Amino acid sequence: MPEVRFHVSGRVALVTGGGSGIGRAIALGLAGIGIPVGIGDRDPDRVANVTREIQSAGVRAYGLAADVGQIADVQRLVAGVSEHLGPIDILANCAGIFPRSSVVEMPEAEWDRAMSTNIKGVFLASQAVLPGMIARKQGRIISITSGLGTTGVPRGSHYAASKGGINAFTRSLSKEVADQGINVNAIAPGLTDTPMMRGANTPEYIAAMTKSMPGGRLGQPEDVVGLVLFLISEGAKDITGQVITFRG
Repeated sequence: MPEVRFHVSGRVALVTGGGSGIGRAIALGLAGIGIPVGIGDRDPDRVANVTREIQSAGVRAYGLAADVGQIADVQRLVAGVSEHLGPIDILANCAGIFPRSSVVEMPEAEWDRAMSTNIKGVFLASQAVLPGMIARKQGRIISITSGLGTTGVPRGSHYAASKGGINAFTRSLSKEVADQGINVNAIAPGLTDTPMMRGANTPEYIAAMTKSMPGGRLGQPEDVVGLVLFLISEGAKDITGQVITFRG
């Protein structure tokens, strides 16, 4: 019988937005199978906490406060992870913000900030790790997107537009690097219980949405981890250019 391999070994990962929420869960999940993990996040305290948590479990980790919307920060982050842990084979783009404003009232700076973090950050981080991945003929890039990138959302046009951009970027980049042994995918979880989500929505909205979800439960950041671990494995070597939605 043909062998389907799901193990991953000898890889190094970088997780942007790894200080909290889904990014933190992914960083801990990767470390849980022994992968050294670099953590990037704008909050230095969160970076330090997650880095220590991974190191205390006996897995190598390196953390650095960085703004993914700034090319100098991204280059410094990638260089630091590469120096301390080794060449980056896995990139998880999890950094994101969800400010709320109507189009009529939205300051230009708020639009720019959402675009800089949510979509420009995906571009800059991907661009920074790709030369090494291409040289080694292997790599996995996974970006966290949202179903709102397809459906839209009131008072969140910048967020929805940035997530729609991630979807298009993922499909386009996958076509550029498929022949280099690099897979590029995106994951669109349903409503997930993270600090960002709670800060962007009212308790009433969260309660109503929770009731409408399969099983009547709010998603947890850890729900994403199993899919990420599958996508970085050899069992998913032919899966690329996909935007995978789950939880209804």
